[in-house]
Amino acid sequence: MARELRFGVSEKTGWSSLVAIGSALALAACATTGTANAASDDDDAPRYAAATEDEGPFPSTYSAYPGRPTALVGATVFDGAGGMIANGTVLFRDGKVVEVGGSDLSTEGYDVIDGTGKFVTPGIIDIHSHLGDYPTPSVQAHNDGNEATSPTTPEVWAEHSVWPQDPGFSRALANGGITSLQILPGSANLMGGRTVTLKNVPSRTVQGMKFPGAPYGFKMACGENPKRVYGGRGRAPSTRMGNFAYNRQTWLDAIDYANKDDPDRDLAMETLVGVLDGDILVHNHCYRADEMALVMDMAKEMGYRVTAFHHAVEAYKIGDLLRENEVCSAIWADWYGFKMEAYDGILENAALLQQAGACVVIHSDSENDIQRLNQEAAKAQAAGIRMGIDLPDADVISWITLNAAKAMGIDDMTGSLEPGKMADVVLWNGDPLSVYSRPERVWVDGALLYDANDRSRRPVSDFELGQPGEGDVK
Repeated sequence: MARELRFGVSEKTGWSSLVAIGSALALAACATTGTANAASDDDDAPRYAAATEDEGPFPSTYSAYPGRPTALVGATVFDGAGGMIANGTVLFRDGKVVEVGGSDLSTEGYDVIDGTGKFVTPGIIDIHSHLGDYPTPSVQAHNDGNEATSPTTPEVWAEHSVWPQDPGFSRALANGGITSLQILPGSANLMGGRTVTLKNVPSRTVQGMKFPGAPYGFKMACGENPKRVYGGRGRAPSTRMGNFAYNRQTWLDAIDYANKDDPDRDLAMETLVGVLDGDILVHNHCYRADEMALVMDMAKEMGYRVTAFHHAVEAYKIGDLLRENEVCSAIWADWYGFKMEAYDGILENAALLQQAGACVVIHSDSENDIQRLNQEAAKAQAAGIRMGIDLPDADVISWITLNAAKAMGIDDMTGSLEPGKMADVVLWNGDPLSVYSRPERVWVDGALLYDANDRSRRPVSDFELGQPGEGDVK
């Protein structure tokens, strides 16, 4: 009897679909039940075994810092999900949001902080960062964000390059209210490897920063970067058609691997099969609208889906397609024109996507812009308002909170101020969509990690370079 396949390609249309035709075959990497280097009681079993599937080989050891029951009262509250409460109250304790409402909420048993004239938002989330992989100081010795030795490197994981002492983390917390961020490999490769989602907390190890329960992402890139990097070395791919051919063949190899009864362990294939299974989310660097449409077709052919296009300067041209395919656009407010595929960017990109009903996320891709994502969102809002598109402040805040969390697969835990979610909270000294405002206090899981008025609540890296206003700099 013919063996059933996990993944198959449609002979009729040439498109592939994710087909579950019977029981799923377990990956060889997930077949073991022991822990690493654990001797087995069974003499016939291998002496050494991989970590369990649930734990993973590099498990998060994240543990929330201790906090106090806190009530923020009197501030204007943006809940991140499109809601706004004037003279609002936010209650959190034991690391979780307890209740969000008006001035009638009881604050008994909470430390009360008067937020009159101030604003509260969820912690800001950056969906596209390279902190830790390209840390400060920017020297060649720290250039660990891209394994640019092959067009496809699905086997590498961004977390294995993260340097927790990067001063950029504390600057992002203090200046930008960043409480969670996704670290991606660079974009030299068609397939750059796994991403990792971090909580922005001081830690000696990357495991101590890993967002508990966050799915892995997978970085892909199309367009100029891969064809320039590898074509410039006299090898494939050197054209856009070469990019797609290389990608498609790699996906076919992954499908073959997934359909084997007992394959040898292959780290690259494990990641790709994780994508095909829907457990790993695809974040695709892509600029041009026509290429984004081609990538979505390739995803349908091979049986995966794109979670978000990053940079996406021409996303405004295909807002309807992105909405129909439920693909987010993680974009800049105004970076464009620095290379040919970025030439047709416009300031109104975010506004037109919002008008089309598509998912908008504002990202940084920069150790500097991550410190002011609120201002980047405000610039994109202003451009839309100038062309007559209504963009309420509460919706714009979702571009840097809940929408980012959704695209990263963590929106059930953070991204909005809702009871039961992580108490990732920012108290701003003014309107967060104003260039004059900045975080006054930042809580991560209910722990006060930054306080502009308390020098002891300003976390700094052991490698801090002495930015004005940080650390012990006078």
